[in-house]
Amino acid sequence: MINCEFDRRRFLQWTGAGLFATVSAQLSLESLAGAASATPLPTNTPILVIVTLYGGNDGLNTVVPFTDPTYQSARSNIALSSSQVLPFTDSLAFNASMPELSALYAANKVAIVQGVSYPDPNLSHFTSMAIWQSASMTAAVSSGWIGRWLDIQPHSPFNAIGIGSTLPPLLVGDKSVASMVDLGGIQLPWGPAASLIPRLGRSSSSDVALEGAAATSISDLFSTAQLLAPLVTKSPTGSFISEQLSLVSTLINANVPTRVWEVNLSSFDTHVGEQADQNALLAEVDAALGAFMTSISTGDRSNDVTVMVYSEFGRRVMSNAGLGTDHGTAAPVFLIGNTVKGGLYGEQSSLSALDVNGNLEVTTDFRDVYGGLLHDVLGTPVGDVIPSWSTALSVH
Repeated sequence: MINCEFDRRRFLQWTGAGLFATVSAQLSLESLAGAASATPLPTNTPILVIVTLYGGNDGLNTVVPFTDPTYQSARSNIALSSSQVLPFTDSLAFNASMPELSALYAANKVAIVQGVSYPDPNLSHFTSMAIWQSASMTAAVSSGWIGRWLDIQPHSPFNAIGIGSTLPPLLVGDKSVASMVDLGGIQLPWGPAASLIPRLGRSSSSDVALEGAAATSISDLFSTAQLLAPLVTKSPTGSFISEQLSLVSTLINANVPTRVWEVNLSSFDTHVGEQADQNALLAEVDAALGAFMTSISTGDRSNDVTVMVYSEFGRRVMSNAGLGTDHGTAAPVFLIGNTVKGGLYGEQSSLSALDVNGNLEVTTDFRDVYGGLLHDVLGTPVGDVIPSWSTALSVH
């Protein structure tokens, strides 16, 4: 394992429980409605949506090498059978809990990057996630890769937004941090104010230019808020990840001027009873992504959005006695979008040529994935965000 000085306390401090929580703006949906009205994101501007799966998702039971005899023998107590998968090649299949991604892949809208991790992978959740979110192998770097992208953008609280109450490390820069948005709904004025505010937005022939602009701004803000309010109401039956992505798609379609969004889901640390737990989690993520892509595809931003789905590591090839898997190394990363050139990228890690710890060898460095997203989606030279890194994997 790489010698890295991150520990549990440092990671928790870095996630926003300490210093950064005081400087990250907690945006209201009213402020987002105002920004969408006053400074809408220009058309044809690429947008990145990052989906973080905390806990270490088992890549081998997600993109399944179902015909490989080693897969069946190494994890005979949790291996998926041919009836539990959705094949897309002669040897690889999606977990059957993922019909939406399977259909999107068939439509050439999903790129599967195989064998992704970093050299000499660390099997600690905290260290590995810190490496992924900082895009750095050293503890001397305490900023996130999207945070460093924020550092070189013209300042705006809307440039990058995380959904939830805890600021993830990847959104923390050296000089800037992303904003956060809670999953609550828009609170429109009630009582006398409910009729007063729209009246303030009515223009008059006697208005000077500044008064007219103010009236237009109030009118646009109120009408946009009215439009968004019913769309971002939390569903009593929706899952956490579906609520997050539903909110993001609504705000993207409303032209909120945000280039990067982050959502997340935890509980992928499947040491015990993996098959039932992971299948349920994958079904939750799959349904949320399917609904998100449907929502985006019906709006004007259908070709602007790219989604990246990743976890801090995969799982060990050999299952354990608890019908689960222990911490592993390489795993697939998904890139999804209408302009993504779907298919397989990178090399599938061999199940019979493992590293000294019995884990999959890394075939694709995760910084290459980031490099492609920085170049193709965020229009930024890779080296400006990941110093000394120059290679990039393009799927666009």
